[in-house]
Amino acid sequence: MPDDHTGPAPPGPFRRGFWRSPIRGPWLTSVFGLLLLVGVTLLFVTGLLSYAAYNPDLGNDTTPDKGWLGFYLFAWPTHPAWLYRLTQGLHVTLGVVLVPVLLAKLWSVIPKLFDWPPVRSAAQALERLSLLLLVGGAIFEFVTGILNIQLFYVFPGSFYSLHFYGAWVFIAAFVAHVALKIGRMTRALRARRLRDELRTDLAHTRPEPADPDGLVPPEPTAPTMTRRGAVGLVGAGSLVLFALTVGQSLGGPFRRTALLAPRNRDPGSGPNGFQINKTAAAVGITAADVGAAWRLVVRGDDRELSLTRAQVLDLPQHTSALPIACVEGWSTEDQHWSGVRLADLAALVGPPDVANVLVESLQQSGSFRSAVLRDNQIRDPRSLLALRVNGAELSLDHGYPARVIVPANPGVNNTKWVAGLTFRT
Repeated sequence: MPDDHTGPAPPGPFRRGFWRSPIRGPWLTSVFGLLLLVGVTLLFVTGLLSYAAYNPDLGNDTTPDKGWLGFYLFAWPTHPAWLYRLTQGLHVTLGVVLVPVLLAKLWSVIPKLFDWPPVRSAAQALERLSLLLLVGGAIFEFVTGILNIQLFYVFPGSFYSLHFYGAWVFIAAFVAHVALKIGRMTRALRARRLRDELRTDLAHTRPEPADPDGLVPPEPTAPTMTRRGAVGLVGAGSLVLFALTVGQSLGGPFRRTALLAPRNRDPGSGPNGFQINKTAAAVGITAADVGAAWRLVVRGDDRELSLTRAQVLDLPQHTSALPIACVEGWSTEDQHWSGVRLADLAALVGPPDVANVLVESLQQSGSFRSAVLRDNQIRDPRSLLALRVNGAELSLDHGYPARVIVPANPGVNNTKWVAGLTFRT
């Protein structure tokens, strides 16, 4: 009963009798919570790895005031070549697959969001604030992530900054929530055996005993779905999303099933018939920009060379079999790239202790017109300034006359339409 100081609860969802589902309770909430505990942890770890892969401490990401939030950054490795394809593919696919689980978890605890009175004590106020950060953070991260992989850029600022800071706010609230609820979740899962719940039919579905969190309705209706059905429905939704998404990362015949993938499910045939992120037309590159007047400017500490494409082709050529993997989760199979090793270009203009290279593109519009690569990426013999792919010249959309290709590198840092390389010690 409401106390005398607050008066009766407003009508609708603020009254406990409004929520009457007989399957809502601690056990079902804990099942979805356990799935999110594992899934969100993997999402956060792979998200941190994705951010590290961009070499943000070298200026490839301009998120301001990272400060101690960038404590974990490290030199992103080049082995194995498919590393970023794996970590980012897992991050994006898992993020999509967890959407039904997140929605089910929110449904299972929605009565708590309408507790009345809203604040009974300082402790309860802090708990509700943590819930606001938890639920708001989860919705923000999932929505911005899905908008990004669908290339629907409606953000009021940089996606990278918003997603980066949002992730830290969300994970702080998530860790606090887990610390507060892990005991109750464990007890709830032990109270009812999963095998028994999966065998319970509709006729034998009963509400759980009353719980201190108030998830079990005081006046439940007759069941229209079993807990087995609820878990199965969420699982089926996740499975469908998995089937419609994972092909963009796995490639091969599965790519045809990736109906939620926004990029080039049918990119054409021939040597250049594989996925493209941004076309030349989209960033304002024309055939005139890459014609006979094009030069590759290679700079060192005290030397500079200007090379025609013919002169670059006269340098020792090497071949690497490498995929392209992008932050949106899509990737290609291995393509056979031919060109000049970055290490050989560095040796033309500088000492052997080169620390990094600034790669500059002819691209004049859009983001990521340049990228910085680390010394380990330069030294890897598979890192190339590529001039050809699969035995043919690069197409204009794939970066003609020259592009960078580096193993395990995020696709956006494999700069296309390269005009300059500045090797720095």
